[in-house]
Amino acid sequence: MATAVTPSNKQIATQSGLQCTVQRKKTTMTNQTFHFHREWTLKASPAALWTAVADTNRLDHDLNLPPIEVTRPEDPAAPTIARYRSRLLPLAWSEKSTEWVYPQRYGAERRYSSGPLHTLRLLAELHPTPDGRTQLKYDVWMTASNGFAALLIPIFCNRFLAPRLEQAIAQYAAEIQNAAPTFTAATAPILPPGAPNRLTQIQQSLKEDGADTILVDRLITLVRQGDARWLTRIRPYQLADLWQSPRRAVLELCLLATRAGLLDFQWEMLCPTCRNAGENTYHNLHAIDREEFYCPNCHMDYDVQFDQSVELTFRVNRAIRSIADDTYSLTNPMAIPHIIAQQLLPSGDQRTIAPLLDLGRYRVRTTSLPGAQSIVVHPDGPPQANLPIVPDAWSGDVAALAPQPTLQLENRTAVSQLLLLERLDWDDQITTAAEVTTLQQFRDLFANEALRPGMQISVGQLTIVFTDLRDSTRMYREIGDAPAFGLVLNHFDALREAIAAEGGAIVKTIGDAVMAAFWRPASALRAMMQAQARLMALSSEERPLLLKAALHHGPAIAVNLNERLDYFGSTVNVASRLEKFSQGGDMILSEEVYVDPEVQQLLRDLRPELKIESFVTQIRGYDEQEFCLWRLHTM
Repeated sequence: MATAVTPSNKQIATQSGLQCTVQRKKTTMTNQTFHFHREWTLKASPAALWTAVADTNRLDHDLNLPPIEVTRPEDPAAPTIARYRSRLLPLAWSEKSTEWVYPQRYGAERRYSSGPLHTLRLLAELHPTPDGRTQLKYDVWMTASNGFAALLIPIFCNRFLAPRLEQAIAQYAAEIQNAAPTFTAATAPILPPGAPNRLTQIQQSLKEDGADTILVDRLITLVRQGDARWLTRIRPYQLADLWQSPRRAVLELCLLATRAGLLDFQWEMLCPTCRNAGENTYHNLHAIDREEFYCPNCHMDYDVQFDQSVELTFRVNRAIRSIADDTYSLTNPMAIPHIIAQQLLPSGDQRTIAPLLDLGRYRVRTTSLPGAQSIVVHPDGPPQANLPIVPDAWSGDVAALAPQPTLQLENRTAVSQLLLLERLDWDDQITTAAEVTTLQQFRDLFANEALRPGMQISVGQLTIVFTDLRDSTRMYREIGDAPAFGLVLNHFDALREAIAAEGGAIVKTIGDAVMAAFWRPASALRAMMQAQARLMALSSEERPLLLKAALHHGPAIAVNLNERLDYFGSTVNVASRLEKFSQGGDMILSEEVYVDPEVQQLLRDLRPELKIESFVTQIRGYDEQEFCLWRLHTM
């Protein structure tokens, strides 16, 4: 039971200059259960505070708790065991499923099998105030396992936990007020011998390679002084957003830094349910030895897909700075931010939650029952809904909800159910393998990054482009091999520059022809327009350089061909056959490219400068199918 307390309020100023109310309470002992309580009023919204406060892995690290070791059993019904990697804290425990509702509260309950504690219960709550601030309450209940522990717990709470928690919350409030995270480590990192000189050389080399000077300096500072949590798993798009810099520029800098020896990259096989890779992480594509993986967190198998479940992340090279990739929290809500609410409902239990939802697609499911309830959140959706958990399948209907609905939960099954409300849209800060492998710089810097022979992995939707020079054979005959070859090289340079500028990559060349891949159709269309314009500038009246081009969009498979990463499938086959319909100086667009919304907007913007013709035809190998195609001429 919670102890009786005698409160005394004291106003203090945090490091951020915010006024925080800290309720300090003397802890007394009743039946060896102790209640630790702190609260603050912070000038920030609950949603802004949530990303820091609910990051329990970071919080436990900032509290200077030791890292933990995790033992996950093969039996899904058996508990996961965690223990501190410290002789001073010989604690081992199993954790009842952590519960949370974004951005209002999270809590956990631990049962200890060794050490001075018998149980621990934690609850953090974030309440909005009428003046736009947030009241943050933090409560911990600890039950001692013996009399000696009962003497230690008050000392631990008042001399260790309280001051470090105050410091951590003050830092989080300062980050929110400054709209920027704290990258710098609390104590100055010790670099390996020779690392400072290597850092200086790499910094100069990156700038000479054309990388943005400001971004290079920021990355070097991060590696030299940054907190370890930023350096074990660098996500380029997340870093770009925090730096308020172009995403592609930061990604390309990370690739250059990897080539220079500053960073290492890793391919993470993300589970589609928990979206964590765990031990399914590889240092090169060739090391990926299977197409199906097992997630010990979710106890399920899943297929690898380049466009969703394979993420490219980076970490600092160990020769520059050695950093341990430690775990501090068994369940971290911010490690799975797509799960908006997680609730453990005993049989017959009823509960009301009011999560904050963005517009988009969601689902409600449990970890033991098949199926899920699909949800779409839009501004005019109903403000409340009943979501009973029943033994039979979930409703096949798609429920509509408002952005902050009131949800009535009820477990009508005979056993406890762990209910999850999760966002279906993937985090747009993920750098997927499908995207990065269509980047020209990646293919230039890491030409040997290829799959194992025989491996076939879906890359989702790609835009495939095939080009060729019109009458190149006649050009060789009429002006000679050397002059013609020079013009062909110029044509390759123009293509390469235009494709790279739009985030695409040349997959391979076949004589004078090129196969290129892009992540988006509009990027491919802009690249071909730029390439044709450059070739026209290189042309003369005697020898025009007319580029034939065809664009198609659809699903593809990544394969290893001639020790290079290549693409295979109907999308590639169709694109290669469409090129013959181009007459030179024009482009052939498949229907899949033409109807793309971004392409349509681009065509509307360029309508006065374009001539667009549509026609229907058949192509070789697809005799039973008619293709609607569009020919684009630049006026």
